[in-house]
Amino acid sequence: LDSRPGLEYVDIGGIGEWIMNRGKIPVVEYKAFAKQFNPVKYDADQWVQLAKAAGMKYIVITSKHHDGFALFDSKVTDWDIVDATPYGRDLLKPLAEACRKHGLKLGFYYSQAQDWNHPGGAAAGGHWDKAQDGSMDEYIRKIAAPQVREILTNYGDLAILWWDTPVDMTKERADMLLPLIGLRPGIIVNNRLGGGYHGDTDTPEQHIPATGMPGRDWETCMTMNDTWGYKSYDQNWKSVETLIRNLVDIASKGGNYLLNVGPTSEGLIPQPSVERLQAVGKWMQVNGEAVYATTASPFKSLPWGRCTKKLTDGGATLYLHVFQWPSDGQLLVPGLRNKVTGVYLLADAGKKALAAESVESGVSIQVPSAAPDPICSVVVLKVTGNLEIEGTVPAQQPDGTIKLTAIDATCHGQQIRYESGPERDNIGFWLDPSEWFEWTVKVAQPGKFAVSAEIAATGSGSFRIVAGDQSLQAKAPNTGNYGRFQQADLGELKIGQTGKVSIAVKAIPEGWQPFNMKSLTLKPAP
Repeated sequence: LDSRPGLEYVDIGGIGEWIMNRGKIPVVEYKAFAKQFNPVKYDADQWVQLAKAAGMKYIVITSKHHDGFALFDSKVTDWDIVDATPYGRDLLKPLAEACRKHGLKLGFYYSQAQDWNHPGGAAAGGHWDKAQDGSMDEYIRKIAAPQVREILTNYGDLAILWWDTPVDMTKERADMLLPLIGLRPGIIVNNRLGGGYHGDTDTPEQHIPATGMPGRDWETCMTMNDTWGYKSYDQNWKSVETLIRNLVDIASKGGNYLLNVGPTSEGLIPQPSVERLQAVGKWMQVNGEAVYATTASPFKSLPWGRCTKKLTDGGATLYLHVFQWPSDGQLLVPGLRNKVTGVYLLADAGKKALAAESVESGVSIQVPSAAPDPICSVVVLKVTGNLEIEGTVPAQQPDGTIKLTAIDATCHGQQIRYESGPERDNIGFWLDPSEWFEWTVKVAQPGKFAVSAEIAATGSGSFRIVAGDQSLQAKAPNTGNYGRFQQADLGELKIGQTGKVSIAVKAIPEGWQPFNMKSLTLKPAP
């Protein structure tokens, strides 16, 4: 909100914690608002107990964000909670004490490369006020590095240092900060320092990588509504169902869930956040075993939900997280070939055995007619031996439609690959026209099909869709952006055989222009 004299209050668009930048608020005017910041209702013990009850194992708090304001007593600037506000007390110390008391790990977020208040700090993050003039190198040397030293030495045993937005962070600038990590041996640092340093963990933001991040530890950081900080009129809250299923989805891909809350200026966690955290905690009390200390799913995809696993001596425990409970009472675990030694519902304290049998398509489990939980019910499946899972092949739908998605495609080449992210869930990096991708599908109803695809492109590259000895030539629509997908009708293709059929997508090299493909759909033609 813009409260400058002579101006009416206006809604400054965008996420709340970027309001200074989005509104181009002068430094002196922004600083004046600190006199109104008095979080007298802040209770660190309550915060930590809420996090623990929700099932969280660690907390990361923003020690300083892009507006340069420190929530701790910094000796290198007076732009902090102690010197600039009527509250006058360090907010981080009681949180550190509460985390130690209740057994949670503590981490600090620190914005090292953007600081819109200290001279030189705004060079990377936008510049709109002469008060921001200065050298970024001097800012890092005189503000950022000393403050990082402060947060690493004044709060006890920290578990995580969380950098952010490494704009213009050269190796030389990063090297001013990197040695400070040695002050806390064993501390985990993320991948956002800059300067070519990858850190210990990757940090996909506001999305869940469709295939996880193999070979890397990672956590998805995500808001409960649309804002990281507090924004009074942002009521676009994620449902409890979404939060629980996000948690399960992330765990099934080998990651952690760093779920954000944005406290009010009084120091209170908003009630909608409290209610959602309590609901997640209630689910975790029953199902936490299927999340904690588990590893990624051995299945490429599952039609009814997700899977997490724990390897055991001589076998494995598979936790089947069922989102869509089977109406016929039969839960099929596709492609599983291991011998089953036990099956039961995690919600059943008595661990009553469920019937299971090996069938041609996998393992079929007989489950009760009603799901134990409307959001996600967990079936525990114990097996012996090294996991043996046959790849599943997409099949025609009962109406004859064949729907093929990017994640199920096999890519052939050095660069072409599946990619995921915001607005992305597609085959991409198709820079070399000699590379290609394909699906193998079970065809029960051959015939003529109308073919369409979800495509995003900045040109109009030509390509062929090949099924057996039949092919269809088509052109990608120019959507103007590699993330702007459009459903394009491509023509008709005949499939003459039943059984397993390869459907391939291959470039026509002459005048080749890359494109991304999200899905390919074949519908029976009249």
